[in-house]
Amino acid sequence: MKMNWGYRILMVYLLFVCGILILAYKSSQQKFDLVQTDYYGAELKYQKVIDATQKANALEGEFEVSNNGNALHVFLPKLLQTSLTKGEVQLYCIADEKRDFKKEVVCTNGTFDIALLNSMKGNYTLKLTVENKGVHYYFEKKLIL
Repeated sequence: MKMNWGYRILMVYLLFVCGILILAYKSSQQKFDLVQTDYYGAELKYQKVIDATQKANALEGEFEVSNNGNALHVFLPKLLQTSLTKGEVQLYCIADEKRDFKKEVVCTNGTFDIALLNSMKGNYTLKLTVENKGVHYYFEKKLIL
């Protein structure tokens, strides 16, 4: 059986329409997690994060993170190693909100450990908020676990 050019053009259009419909269906089934549910409230508080980051950058030395597979070892700058330091550690997973991790920490020597779960694999952002002698500091570092 021989097809003329009109049927071939019709077949191309039908394949194109089917492809677009499949693409629209697949994209509607995709899951998107928002970084934060309350963007406006978080934006108002973000100036505090900017100020804390500037204070952290003004410190002598840097904060360091090392990973041994089942724990993260966090080392704070020298100024924060001499007295009681309270803080909050957040491991933010870009790909999945369910894999985020948040923990309160208290240390006196400037180092602390964070136990990792076996399911915590992938790209994370370590967000560390620290308070020492009433002054807030903010550190952020990208990690691959």
